[in-house]
Parts: sequence; C-alpha cells; structure tokens
Amino acid sequence: MTVERFEISRNQSGNSQFLLSNMLNRHGLIAGATGTGKTVSLRKLAEYCSKAEIPVFLVDVKGDLSGLCKKGEKSGKIAEKMAYFNLPDEYLESFPLRFWDTLGEKGIPLRITVSQMGASLLARLLELNATQEGVLNILFKVADDDGLLLIDFKDLRAMLGHINDNKAQYQTKYGNISTASVAAIQRSLLKLENEGADKIFGEPAILLDDLIQTEDGKGLINILNAEYLTRAPALFSAILLWLLAELFNNLPECGDLDKPKFILFFDEAHLLFNGTSKALLEQIEQVVRLIRSKGVGVWFCTQNPLDLPDVVLGQLSGRIQHALRAFTPRDQKAVKAAADTLRSNPNINTAEAITELAVGEALVSFLDENGTPSPVERAFILPPSSQLAPISDAELNQKVRSDILFNTYFQAIDNYSAYEKLAEIEQNSENLQGKEKEKKSPTVLEGALAGITGERKKSGGGLAYDVANQVAKSARRQVIGKITKAITRGVLGALKGK
Repeated sequence: MTVERFEISRNQSGNSQFLLSNMLNRHGLIAGATGTGKTVSLRKLAEYCSKAEIPVFLVDVKGDLSGLCKKGEKSGKIAEKMAYFNLPDEYLESFPLRFWDTLGEKGIPLRITVSQMGASLLARLLELNATQEGVLNILFKVADDDGLLLIDFKDLRAMLGHINDNKAQYQTKYGNISTASVAAIQRSLLKLENEGADKIFGEPAILLDDLIQTEDGKGLINILNAEYLTRAPALFSAILLWLLAELFNNLPECGDLDKPKFILFFDEAHLLFNGTSKALLEQIEQVVRLIRSKGVGVWFCTQNPLDLPDVVLGQLSGRIQHALRAFTPRDQKAVKAAADTLRSNPNINTAEAITELAVGEALVSFLDENGTPSPVERAFILPPSSQLAPISDAELNQKVRSDILFNTYFQAIDNYSAYEKLAEIEQNSENLQGKEKEKKSPTVLEGALAGITGERKKSGGGLAYDVANQVAKSARRQVIGKITKAITRGVLGALKGK
C-alpha cells in the first residue's frame, strides 16, 4: 500500500502536520467562526486530494471557489504566506474543475429524477407531516408495482390524481389515501415549482461516473454552485443527502485503500440537519459510518461543532478547528464542546486557544498510521496553490460550455413516464366508453319498437300489441322508402344537371 502524506499546516516551531491519504475516508470536520479561514482550509484539502488523483465534490455557497481552475499568483497575502513557509514558485498550480448548477446558469445543469430522490427525502423537501408522507410512500409503491416512472413534477401530479381517483382500489392493499393529504402535497409541489425547484427534477439525470473522474493526472474537482440553494435549505439538504445515499447504494465495497475513490466536502453543513426527523437522522448516521468502506470520505464544514448531531460528530476523525468567539453562553458551550472532541496536548490549553486563534490559524488533529488521533497542534494552514479570487463570469461561462459533458446535460429531455402513460390510459378508457355508448344508443324507431315490445312483455302480450307492432314496422318501412327515393332523386338530378 502506497500512502501519501499531505502537509496541511506548520506550527510556530516549524513542525508540520500531515494528513495521510488512507485516512481521508475516515471523515473530518472543518469548523470556525465567519472569516477565520474555513474556506481556505477546505480549498487546501481539495487541492491535495486532486493532486493525489482523488476526485472531489465541493459545495460552493458563496461563489468564490472557481479560482481553483487557475494557477495562483505570487503576490499580496499569498506571497507573504509563501515566504513565511519558504515555499517554492512550483508550489503554485491549477486544478481541473467541472461546474454544476441546479438552475443551469453557472454550470452544467444538475438534474435528478423524482424516483432517485425517494419518498423520505422528497417528504422532507415538501415539508410533509407523517400522514402526508404516508400517502407519498403509497404513491411511490403504486408507481413501482405498476411500472410507472417518476421523473419530474408532472409525473408526481399525475400520480397524485391517479391514486386519489382510484383510492377505493388501492386502499385495501396499501392503506388509507386521504383526499386532504393529496391536496396538501399538490400545494407543496406548487410552492416548490414557483421557487424554481422543478428544474432540478428531470432527465438526463446526473451519472455518478461523471463525477468520479480524473484529468491530466489529477482528480476532477466538481463544484456545485449553491448560491441559490442556500436560500432554499430544504432543497439544499435534500440534494446533498441524495448524493450521499446514491454513492452508498451504488458503489461496491472496496475495503481499506491507499487513497479514497471520492471525497465530499459539505459546506454550511448545519443546513443538512435542520428539521431532520429521527428516522432520517438514523439513516444519515448509518450511511456516514458505513460509506468509508465504499472508498468515500465526507468532510463537513460549518461554523459551530454543535451544528452537527452527536451521532454524526462522533464519526469525524480529522479536525481543523479555527477560531470561535465566546460571547454568549451558547458560544462558550461550543468552545468547550470543540475542545473536548480534540485529543489533548499538555502544552496547549485547547479551550483557551480556540478563542485566541488568528485568521488562518487552527487547532489541527489527524489520524496517524495506526488510526489514532494525534495530539492537537496549534498551527497555520498552508496557503492555496490556486488563484484565491474567483474567475470572471465570462471565463466561467466559457469553461462550462467547453466542458465535454455540456452537450450531454444542457438540454432537458421529456421522456415517456408516468404522466404520459396515465394520460394514455385515461384516453383509452374514454374511447372505450364512447364506443360502448354508441352501441347502446337506439335509433328513434328502435326506441319506439323497444317501448312497444317492453310494454307487451309487461302485460303478457295480446292482439292490440301485435297490431301496434305491425303498424310500427310498416311505418318504419315507409320512412326508409321515402328517404331512399329522396336520395335517388337527388343523385339522378345531379347527374342530369351535369
């Protein structure tokens, strides 16, 4: 096994702190108050992963990570840091990037299907209560059993109408379907559609293989533009949790590797867990705990360690703790919690140091060769090798449109799915009813005869009815004869006129 060592930081004595490549899938946490250097630490880790040919997925919440695709410049603060760490000019380099955007405005459109999202995450996205979520589960089950594909919002609406119209048929097998719950789900769908969320659901849906790629000997860095998503936290969390579950469900077991297959960096990680049900939280904890055996590492980035549930926080082995401000009782509690999760160092008062850290400075602790957390060190994070400032909108647009996957995903495709199939079923049913109605509709004379015959049967028959029946038949023959003669005269007249 070839294990690479990544130098992340150096303390004031010049000692370096290293992150081992085979420990990257043991997950980690980057925490600290706003403006203390979290984003720089995240960038540095992403750069190291890319250099080690490990593909990366980054969430860009502020739109300031696009500079990763350009070589950094030895000027300003970068020049100062390079001089401080005695770094050579070769330290500066660029990295392969692929830009994704759920709206398709600042990246390749990232789409997923309703079926891929699943009932649990979709229920969270729609903010449904337990009863409404139960109806949504029935909808998904009916769709699966009847072979109805759920791709976009049209399919969801069609399915909601279908199970509501046929609830008497489905309730015995699947459970109660409340019309009020169906209406509530429809309203939630309309709200999301008005917010533009419907653009996320559709085809072509993103393929995991298009994320896990290398380019020119470096791991591809996938950047998801999340400026819009952070204003819709439920949607933001649903997409990221879907990606986590998709990786877990589709990647094979691979055991311990010298380096992971894929690394996820989730910025603003607290949004993933806001309003999370106990059942969903248990699923997330299980995925985070087991996904490392699939060769995937997850690093969370947030302001306060208390933003993450304890069951998740306990799974994070690597720590980069930037400064926290202890102005309020909650802040003081967060400082203590952060200090308690780091392996103590007799030379450092961890709780006190957290409030004193300078910008770019952090308390660092990683796993050693034996998988044991190293004693915490107070150190400065190395500067990024790439351009610190974001690229221009024109450069970004050119980068997106020149990507080999742009034409694959740019145009949405409306494939045959539940909406079209249910529409066909309804149309066929209407046509069949129309034909049956035509067969059953009597002519005027047939109606008269049927009436007479019916009356005869009711009364047991008799001469009067037989006479009336003969009169009716005679009248019908006379009418048909007159109509035939009129048609013949019209045709002959037309021929003579010619």
